[in-house]
Amino acid sequence: MTTNQSILSVNHNMKRREFIKYTSLALGSAMLTACSQPNSQNNAKKSNLDSVILTIDWIAEADYGGFYQAVATGIYKNHGLDVTIIQGGPRLNNNMLLMGNNTDVILGTAPDAIKAIENNIPKISVAAIYQKYSQILIAHPNQGNDTLEKFKGKPILVSSSADATYWPVLRKKYGFTDDQKRPYNSNLAPFLADKQAVQQGVVNSEPFAIEKEAGFKPVVILLSDYGYNPYSYVIQTTKKLVETNPDLVQRFVDASIKGYYSYLENPVPGNELIKKDNPEMTDDWLNFGVTQIKKYELITGGDAAKLGIGAMLDSRWQEFFNSMVEVKIFPPNINYKEAYTLQFVNKGVEYYKK
Repeated sequence: MTTNQSILSVNHNMKRREFIKYTSLALGSAMLTACSQPNSQNNAKKSNLDSVILTIDWIAEADYGGFYQAVATGIYKNHGLDVTIIQGGPRLNNNMLLMGNNTDVILGTAPDAIKAIENNIPKISVAAIYQKYSQILIAHPNQGNDTLEKFKGKPILVSSSADATYWPVLRKKYGFTDDQKRPYNSNLAPFLADKQAVQQGVVNSEPFAIEKEAGFKPVVILLSDYGYNPYSYVIQTTKKLVETNPDLVQRFVDASIKGYYSYLENPVPGNELIKKDNPEMTDDWLNFGVTQIKKYELITGGDAAKLGIGAMLDSRWQEFFNSMVEVKIFPPNINYKEAYTLQFVNKGVEYYKK
């Protein structure tokens, strides 16, 4: 099955966060489209393939290339799967879709996985595609703002969600103060107008947009290198599916990981499907995304270098949880270990490449 459930697309000059400017009507239509998809476990089999619905957490772009690649090259089919990819968005509640049996797999992050446990949502993380968190702070070049420590006291444009994620870490570890914060409204103009300003972004999005619009390469500070590094693009499903059909989960995880190895070697097949789902995604934007993924080893770095893409470790989850408890994002009594399982990953690079 091809990925023909294109919900929304954005102009290639729009940054990831500008997606929130879409009307509630369009987003409402997106949710209706997603919710109308039947749960694959209740579908009548049309072939000998097991149907799986994957709802990604954003529009189609290079970050999701491995999933699209696995569809395009037949990797999923080789694992007995018929996978449909549905695009997400800022107001599409993937947890609701998952718990309502309208999708089988979603993508998330370590923080939202732990938050789900706190809220008694029975979902579980089974693989972490991104070993490095792609959140960045960006600054103008040649202004002396070339390290995170030098951002102290400077105006920083951040979203409201930063208060529940990386901002408390920066405040505690680097002495940032709340009076530095400025509202981030998904518009480059305030940042471009003030050479001393700093702005949040995503490593394979805002730097590209700034270079295209303003003609310069910004200073890029990857927060994962400065103490805030949760797993992201985490494959999540229901605890029930893991318990009742672990073979299906294993095949989906294996095929997705193999899709990412294939995508990083030759992204053309996956990119063609991405452009079908998101027709305004351009080749130069996709190429930039792949380049950044490789440059910063977002997917293949860290533990994935030895254990394979998707790798997760108990120690890494514990370290992140403890860091969030320290800044009072999470209470210490959450059983964070319920947020994930290691049974489907860490098989080694050669296993996934064979």
